[in-house]
Amino acid sequence: MAGWEQVLTDLVSTRGAALKRYAYLLCGNDSDAEDLVQDALVRAFTRPLRDKVESPEQYVRKAVLNLYLDRVRRRSVWRRVMPFAAAPDRIEDDSRAVDARHDLQAALLALAPQQRACVVLYYHVDLPIPEIAAQLGCAVGTVKRHLHDGRRRLAGLLHDDTREDDRAVR
Repeated sequence: MAGWEQVLTDLVSTRGAALKRYAYLLCGNDSDAEDLVQDALVRAFTRPLRDKVESPEQYVRKAVLNLYLDRVRRRSVWRRVMPFAAAPDRIEDDSRAVDARHDLQAALLALAPQQRACVVLYYHVDLPIPEIAAQLGCAVGTVKRHLHDGRRRLAGLLHDDTREDDRAVR
């Protein structure tokens, strides 16, 4: 087996689930996450540079992020051009009966794509702000602004009224 084929096999077998979770946090849909990871693997391992990559997982993560952002951009352009032809992707569920995971998923989906990417890279992938800026191709200050806005928006969306009531009673 060629060297790059072994790297691909090892990456998928050892880190495939983590890559899918990362993609899921970005797009919020299981099948879209699988598609993102698959497309990123194809993009990463069909290029001539595949033998020169030092960290294949980071390379694939970057490809997942770029594919996600490209899809969001394409979708927004399509919606501007054909506003009546494009149906909304999903209907938001405002039910209070959902568990914390569903609340977090809905809150992440409510963020702007750049904010969501910054929040996921910072909190899930645990990247420092300068590396996030390098991956997104923007300034450090822009990443800080996206993180600030994303955290503020998440705090508002994930606000739990029962906690305030508990504090007031004590």
